[in-house]
Amino acid sequence: MRIRIEMDDDLIEDEVVIRCRRLDDTILMIQRTLQMEMEKFHQDKQGIESVIPLKKGEKEYFLPLDDILFFETENKIIYGHTNTDVFETEYKLYQLEQYLPRYFFRISKSTIVNMKKIYSITKNITSSSLVEFKDTHKKVYVSRNYYKVLLEQLRERKEINNR
Repeated sequence: MRIRIEMDDDLIEDEVVIRCRRLDDTILMIQRTLQMEMEKFHQDKQGIESVIPLKKGEKEYFLPLDDILFFETENKIIYGHTNTDVFETEYKLYQLEQYLPRYFFRISKSTIVNMKKIYSITKNITSSSLVEFKDTHKKVYVSRNYYKVLLEQLRERKEINNR
């Protein structure tokens, strides 16, 4: 795949064109990623809270990212969890990692967590450590491979917030 940028002073509005031999999953993923990034850019620019489209049954919701505790994979379906509810998303975890702000962090092969919502972490030396959230019964596990990095990220966020 080639990527090329052409500049044209005569254009009234910037335009992104994707040329492809056939419409496959890779092209659709590129299109969705570009759309999400543009929406995120415009929302951030306007000071509007970033939202993510999620589904529950036939109904589509547009939830603020700050309402999300974590995303997890279960039976090839990606779920977004709030304090009280669970929604489905069409995005894969790797797509969410690219789209979501830095305060969302992967803590295992199947989970991305909102670090702003973490209340406590109970360390387990022999297996995954337990992550708990305030005002909810929901819990997730951070794998041993991600535990140390998660703590570093949380401490870094704390230092930034204390400045």
